[in-house]
Amino acid sequence: MDQLKVTIAGEITLSKDPGGSMKKWREIFQISQTDLAGFLKVSSSTISDYEGGRRKSPGIAVINRLVEALIEIDKNKGGKVTQQLSRDEAVKEKVFDVHEFTAGINGKDFLEKIEGECIANPLRLKDLTLYGYTVIDSLKVILDVPVHEYLQMYGKTPERALIFTTVENGRSPLIAVKVGRFATEMRPTVVVLHGCQKVDPIAKRIAENEKIALIITQKPIDKLIETFKGMEA
Repeated sequence: MDQLKVTIAGEITLSKDPGGSMKKWREIFQISQTDLAGFLKVSSSTISDYEGGRRKSPGIAVINRLVEALIEIDKNKGGKVTQQLSRDEAVKEKVFDVHEFTAGINGKDFLEKIEGECIANPLRLKDLTLYGYTVIDSLKVILDVPVHEYLQMYGKTPERALIFTTVENGRSPLIAVKVGRFATEMRPTVVVLHGCQKVDPIAKRIAENEKIALIITQKPIDKLIETFKGMEA
């Protein structure tokens, strides 16, 4: 439940159109503006103004109240929407294994630690600082996770490495990153294709266009995790 609240609040907070995101979640929960306003003890026009962008972006306190209201109203109606979303959240937790570093690590040092080869935008590495990494099952993210939930892969910051496992040629992971940027307005600092023997030219082109350092590594995933363990927060 707490993770679901973080997901909803995080998306609204980081959205370019927070009012539109508020409206989307209200409609997902199948709650009218009138019912939401009544629960929050505000006027319906206040909800309408937020959703229509006629009020300034809501602060985190307002967003938290909104999220709590959506879940509480749904609970009073039997909790079906919350249960379904929580099941989806459990899937994402398996897909996005998010970790933060205790301190930033330079891109070139990161490359050395994972014994990788940078095949796109290698010159960017010396100026990059990574603050975390996310291990992602590339098949599950494509098959099981809706695009608007891609925000979860970025943890506390997009200044991180997305490490995709079960990679065939890298096209699908890079397409997911590109499509996800339009939904979340975020892009990773580094993308790592784990175990990829031959990278699809389109994957490389996407990385170059998006200014993402693209790395391939054959180092066993358990060894990668072991390498990062002492650096994690």
